[in-house]
Amino acid sequence: MIIAIGGVSTAGKTTLASQLRHYFHKKKTSLLCQDDFVKSVEQIPMIKDRIDWEIPASIDHIRFRDAILAEKKENDIVIVEGLMVFWHPEINRLFDKKLFIEIDYQLFMKRKNDDYRWGNEPDWYIAYIWNSYKQYGIPSDKVNILIINGNKTIQLNPIIKYLQQ
Repeated sequence: MIIAIGGVSTAGKTTLASQLRHYFHKKKTSLLCQDDFVKSVEQIPMIKDRIDWEIPASIDHIRFRDAILAEKKENDIVIVEGLMVFWHPEINRLFDKKLFIEIDYQLFMKRKNDDYRWGNEPDWYIAYIWNSYKQYGIPSDKVNILIINGNKTIQLNPIIKYLQQ
């Protein structure tokens, strides 16, 4: 089974992916983060004075797809997470189950302003991340996808129930 988890930066994708990996610990399970498949810095466009990580052109979709397929051959469960995980149609068709974590703009702004993994990001860039998410991160087809309210504590039981259907 290939499980995809999408949502904006700081929505809780990585946390949920880790919880699911732990839950499925008795099965051969792997976790792929879309961020690990970004192109080299020289291949990514700039926005103002920053590298534009927030667009589909920043991802090596072929390498990402190939990694998902390779992991599927070796594992019972492959968990794939990323901001634009549902953007590429060919990759999107690989997913057996889809999870999408929604958070509102206010919570996103709070979490991003508290997130110093990449240093202090300017307000314009944080707003740009949100706008890119709205453009590239929200699945166009919300059929057969579990929408999760990330504004509240995420409950694992309903997610497991959906995954086992």
